Formats: sequence, structure tokens, C-alpha cells
Amino acid sequence: MTSAAHRSELALGELAAEGCAMRRSPRVLLGGLGMAFTLRAALDALPSRARVVVAELHSAVVEWCKGPLAPLTGGAVYDPRVEIELGDVASVVAEAPPDHFDTIALDLFSGPRSPQRADPHYGETALKRMRDTLRVGGVLAVWSEQPDPAFAKSLQRAGFSVSQRRPGRGGLRHAVTLGLREADSRGGRSHEPAARRRS
Repeated sequence: MTSAAHRSELALGELAAEGCAMRRSPRVLLGGLGMAFTLRAALDALPSRARVVVAELHSAVVEWCKGPLAPLTGGAVYDPRVEIELGDVASVVAEAPPDHFDTIALDLFSGPRSPQRADPHYGETALKRMRDTLRVGGVLAVWSEQPDPAFAKSLQRAGFSVSQRRPGRGGLRHAVTLGLREADSRGGRSHEPAARRRS
């Protein structure tokens, strides 16, 4: 992690919030706190009634973001919309009810690299579980060091519509992969306000 280069982390937060920013009380799950740049970007785009759960494995990372790193993000972890959960984001997803989150954003280490089917964050079961945990119209946003075509295909098999962004121009350009949960054959309906639904 470095505070000198974080444009892709900011992009992850912005893109994660983009799809639900017009909802009155969106629920966002962020896996991985890092230096809190992704959290800061998401908070800046979300409404005052949003709720953001941040799952972070290491208490030391939380303490850094509350202490010496706090000025970098305007004390993002102290925002009243934020709840920090010490633990694995996969566990938070597993315990959440269906159609619970509007957005899930994963900012974990190097991101997916042709993950195995049993990978707890990017594997087949994990992706289907995250899809079910998202509301119709919800987005799964995943940061990675490089684009991974195999991961994009895994998202499609799990029932997501997939797109990819590479923020910035030149230099080190990480990737943000987006999976949109659309209505399925079971008759799911969009939770967006009527004015926001696409015809």
C-alpha cells in the first residue's frame, strides 16, 4: 500500500457507490480497509442515510486508519455511516440475508488471479453467494492488479453482467471489474425507484 498512488482505489469506491447513490438508504459492504481511500471515495458519493460495513481482517490496519493515516482521508473511518467489522468479508456475506446489500466492493491484496472454484472470495460458490446477497440492480465491484479474463467469465457464469474499467492514463493502471446483478428467471424485481428504472 502507498499513499502516493491510489487512483484505482478511489475509482473502486466511486464506481461501487455510483449504482446506488440515488437510493435513499443504500447498504454497502467493503471488503478490505487498506488506507481507507476506497472508503473515502464511496462516502463522498453516498447519501447521508447510507450504511457502509467495512470488513477488515487486521485490527492494526483499523488503528492506523484511526490514527496516523486518518488525515489522508479526512478521518473516513470516523464517519457515522461506517461500521467496522473485524473479520473476513466472506463471513459477512455468508451471514447476510438475501437481497441485503446494494453494493459489495472487494479491495483485497492483489485481487483475483484466475481463482480456483473453491476460492473463498472469488470462487464459484463465493460469487453466487454475493450475487444472492445483492439486491436486483446491485453491483459487485472488484479491484485487481491486472484485468483477469478468467475472472470476468466466472462472474458471468455466476449470473452477473460484466464490465471493466482501468482508471487513468499511462503508468501503473490497475483494474476494477464490475458485476451487475440483473433480474433473474425467479422473477426478481428492481428495487430502484420507478423514476430510475430503465425502460
